[in-house]
Amino acid sequence: MQTAVLFKTVSRHYGEVRAVDRVDLDVRAGEFFAMLGPSGSGKTTSLRLIAGFEQPTAGHIEIFGETAEGVPPYRRNVNTVFQDYALFPHMSVRDNVAYGLMIAGMGRRERHAKAEEALEMVRLPGYGDRRPSALSGGQRQRVALARALVNRPKVLLLDEPLGALDLKLREQMQEELKGLQRSLGITFIFVTHDQGEALSMADRVAVFSEGRIQQVGTPQDVYERPDTPFVADFVGSSNVLPPDLVRELTGLAVPASLRPEALRLVSGAEAASDPDASRLTATVTGLSYTGAVTRVQLGVRDLALSALIPAGQPVPRGGEQVGLSWDPASLHLMEAAR
Repeated sequence: MQTAVLFKTVSRHYGEVRAVDRVDLDVRAGEFFAMLGPSGSGKTTSLRLIAGFEQPTAGHIEIFGETAEGVPPYRRNVNTVFQDYALFPHMSVRDNVAYGLMIAGMGRRERHAKAEEALEMVRLPGYGDRRPSALSGGQRQRVALARALVNRPKVLLLDEPLGALDLKLREQMQEELKGLQRSLGITFIFVTHDQGEALSMADRVAVFSEGRIQQVGTPQDVYERPDTPFVADFVGSSNVLPPDLVRELTGLAVPASLRPEALRLVSGAEAASDPDASRLTATVTGLSYTGAVTRVQLGVRDLALSALIPAGQPVPRGGEQVGLSWDPASLHLMEAAR
């Protein structure tokens, strides 16, 4: 499969700060690729390196086989959608969408026709004469998308574009972005700190931490088979068991991931009568009802773990002693932290 964006040992330093530190990356043409990580992890700087807003301190970048170092943003076949959308308030929606075409010297009639096509693409037909102030947040986000897509870039960069939307609209736009990417076949590179967004939309996810990539894989890979304790904890808030406890359980002194939904709580009486019914004994330290599930906080020796109980099933009381059981296949052994 053709490579859309390639990083070879790319670094970006700001004085002593290594914002991006020797990153290798291969984004395939036509895929929805997510860069996931907390603030300061290097994901947005990586996006800016692709866009041309930053230049690498070291390493090599290619976009569809062409060297990108030193190439200004306007000469790269990429466009960016920002979180704040950056729409011109004094311009109509149509002129906002057509702005880049105007700068490129395209005639008024042709650029307006292309702008209307782009608005149709994002399901805003008939909105061309309105001003951005007359639109909802979701509609402004669609206008920003249309402006980025109007000249059909090979790569669309999305820098946390859903962050300003409320939860319900954000979920709706996730589905719309997925559908749009599939229909256009354009490479989407999406930056987010929200693991739910990354898992629900992306074909593959790169998990960033402290300027480096911890893991690249499908959403299922990074969730079910995390490479490191950081990935396990950041993507889905897994229970990370330390090597000494894992050695007691398996004989191997390595960290392990155990997802909250994999834990089964066994009553104290059942655990006492049948030692094989549980592998660990825990104390219930807290309960958080979230509707579909109740999250149970557990104390195991000096560890804080959590389990999820689906709605309608019995929930233990705070302070109760319980046993913890799980399918051995759900205990995922990992590498040490990188």
